[in-house]
Amino acid sequence: IGMWYRRHEAQKRYSFFFNSTTLAGAFGGLLAAAIGKMSGLRGYSGWRWIFLIEGGLTVFVSFFFFFLLPDFPEDVKWLSKDEKDFVAARLRLDQGQSARERKITLKDVGNVFKDYKVIVGGFMYLGLIVPAYGYAYFSPFIIQGYGYTRIQTQLHSVPPWAASFGFSMLIAFFSDRIKHRFSFAVFATCVAITGFSILIAVDNNRDLQYAALFLIAMGAYTAMPIIVCWFNMNLGGHHRRAVGSAWQVGFGNLGGIIAVYIYQKKDGPRFVRGLSVSLGFTCLSIVACCVYGFACWKANKDRNKKIGAEQELTREQKTELGDMSPDYRYLL
Repeated sequence: IGMWYRRHEAQKRYSFFFNSTTLAGAFGGLLAAAIGKMSGLRGYSGWRWIFLIEGGLTVFVSFFFFFLLPDFPEDVKWLSKDEKDFVAARLRLDQGQSARERKITLKDVGNVFKDYKVIVGGFMYLGLIVPAYGYAYFSPFIIQGYGYTRIQTQLHSVPPWAASFGFSMLIAFFSDRIKHRFSFAVFATCVAITGFSILIAVDNNRDLQYAALFLIAMGAYTAMPIIVCWFNMNLGGHHRRAVGSAWQVGFGNLGGIIAVYIYQKKDGPRFVRGLSVSLGFTCLSIVACCVYGFACWKANKDRNKKIGAEQELTREQKTELGDMSPDYRYLL
């Protein structure tokens, strides 16, 4: 996505891609309610059928995408030469050279991690993975604690996911329109914090607690694609973006390990401990967003003071530097 669209065009695409998770959560609840009724068929319980059917479909589709997903506009066969040049030229205006012809070396990896903004990007994502994965894994147990049957629990898990998808796409539209990320990321994260705070503080009010689940899903799954898009699209050059995105997603997904252990059966039905840990990590994400946003703002301000410094560098040197080049400006 980052090698095809300009920075202010990317958020809608990133959010739609990420929110396949929320759509999966919505349809997954409906499917789980239906597939769960297959329990006993051929000797398998309902949850086994869910893994077999949904997992099998994922594996089947994955084989096609190896051939269908192109990396760079310059590599595809279904664009004419003029169209390839046009796409590449408009991206250079916004992001500089893609440097697709450069092979990534260990030195490149080391240089990327010398930039503390890259390290902060990993913590932005980690802070949201814990609440997002925690919600995805354990929301059925939380909902079931409100007194619903198993089938009712699966059906009640659908509306928060559907609301999350709509909210995320709406925020993504305005974020692209205004060409701004920071405020939208912080706002969405605050929505999730509100949801966690309600669940921790409120007891014996099923309607309000259920509404809080909407806030958690809407906030976490809106902020995640904004943070990933903001960070990735600010990395200039294929070499820096490849390493930086691998770091952010790889390090951030360690939060999934944390998420599976914080909601324990003994803490049910309210799971205050798990919710508190999720709240803490969500706050961590906001802090990291503020640090990253300030670092980008300061870098832009410093480079504006040194206008003309970019003329001292050759095109190859600017390509090598990527977003560290003096003529590169970060999207806030």
